[in-house]
Amino acid sequence: MHKKKHISCAVMIVLIVAFDQITKYLAKTHLQNGAVTFIKNFVQFRYAENTGMAFSMLSGARWIFVVLTIAICGAGLWYLFSDRCPSLWHYWSIGVVIAGGIGNLIDRALYGYVVDFIEPLFVNFAIFNIADSAVTLGATVFIVNLVVELFKSDKKNGKD
Repeated sequence: MHKKKHISCAVMIVLIVAFDQITKYLAKTHLQNGAVTFIKNFVQFRYAENTGMAFSMLSGARWIFVVLTIAICGAGLWYLFSDRCPSLWHYWSIGVVIAGGIGNLIDRALYGYVVDFIEPLFVNFAIFNIADSAVTLGATVFIVNLVVELFKSDKKNGKD
């Protein structure tokens, strides 16, 4: 059972990283001359290079990000494959975060910046990419799962 779970998680990570890298390649090759509307007044695709982290914070700290990302993804992979996850939600959400981290790590190591291209128009927000979405969604599911598990644990122990 565990081996099958680990193989499917590894496949999921590879697929998310591949999708991220393919979309970034397409952005790099097709969006250099300007933005393209995807859903009018909602989302457009516009090429951007981010040398920092979220919202371009700590711009220019390339190798710090590379080392930190390698360490965090390595620790996450060790945790996943050491069968320490208390639930499948916990397990899969960490896998999705790792996939996003690897996707942005590839850009940062190869180019010195992360390729961003998804620009929401309905709100003032940063341009982002598939890897950013994976990290955000994986972390959100992880946190929601922790909260749900805490409430279940409290209820089970008679704390209302």
